[in-house]
Amino acid sequence: MGRLLKYLFRLIVLAALALVGYALFAELEAPREPVTVPLENPAAGQ
Repeated sequence: MGRLLKYLFRLIVLAALALVGYALFAELEAPREPVTVPLENPAAGQ
């Protein structure tokens, strides 16, 4: 049981390091496009 926990712990640490590395070094830019949302003014309908 102890070896299984060590293996899982190492796997979790490796996955966390991979995620941090991906977040730091991947050049992922958010798509930039204008978003327009029509809003209704509730006071204008009175």
